[in-house]
Amino acid sequence: MSLLTKSDRSAAGVPASRRGEPSRRRSGRGRASSAGGQLHGGKFTYAVLIAVTVIALFPLFWTAVAASRNNTRLAEMPPPFWFGGNLFKNLGIAWSDANMGLALLNTTIVAGSIAAGTVLFGTIAGFAFAKLRFRFRNLLLMLTIGTMMVPPQLSVVPLFMAIAELEWTNQLQAVILPTLVSAFGVFFMRQYLLEALPTELIEAARVDGASSLRIVWHVVFPAARPAMAVLGMLTFVMAWNDFFWPIIALTQENPTVQVALTGLGRGYIPDQSVIMAGALLGTLPLLLILTVFGKQIVGGIMQGAVKG
Repeated sequence: MSLLTKSDRSAAGVPASRRGEPSRRRSGRGRASSAGGQLHGGKFTYAVLIAVTVIALFPLFWTAVAASRNNTRLAEMPPPFWFGGNLFKNLGIAWSDANMGLALLNTTIVAGSIAAGTVLFGTIAGFAFAKLRFRFRNLLLMLTIGTMMVPPQLSVVPLFMAIAELEWTNQLQAVILPTLVSAFGVFFMRQYLLEALPTELIEAARVDGASSLRIVWHVVFPAARPAMAVLGMLTFVMAWNDFFWPIIALTQENPTVQVALTGLGRGYIPDQSVIMAGALLGTLPLLLILTVFGKQIVGGIMQGAVKG
């Protein structure tokens, strides 16, 4: 007579590595199903996303529609909500009247220089505040952050007096140099490098005999690349759209895009369609940059999120 029960005999006939397999499979399917349920978007999610997209794109769409019409049609009620036939004509008028070719070139130089300087100096200073130990570090960081609380209007008069003394009026360096470093960039990179850059990695590089410059170039910059891409994009867009200081430091002879747009529609009755055409010309380069580099920027953000 066998001393094994039916369950014992069945367990003895099945390898130990496969006894718990069905239950594990079932639990695994349950986890996958629940995870898939969390990632799946329902009808309400798509409706909200579509509504947000339409609201965000409507100003750009209306700008293009207004640029393709004329003043008479824009003044009618209800206003037009589809394209007319004057788009290329108005674009040509805006291009010639506002000296848009020079304005786009100047704005590209200004925005690119400011973005590059902010990313470079912000990363170096952020690394120093995040990982280096030196006297008055916290005090200097507080003073740097405190500059963000000072309204920029307070510095306009002394800053203009300085550039006038240097004879930089109506020159691009008058717009580039005052904003080449930003407290926001320093604080942004400092917060990112606190978590993304292990201190052990820096110590290992010092043990290998690397200098501070080599550590910054070969250790800090690769680790900070995702945040540098985001900071560069934000700074470039802000510098491209800046109006307050360029309108003071520059004139229509050497304008940026925002300064050039103020020269449109100066007649007794401003031509709104030409003004909208100029605004469209000033926006298209940003859209092109976002289209070309948007995937890399989002990929850098996601890479930084995964590493963090």
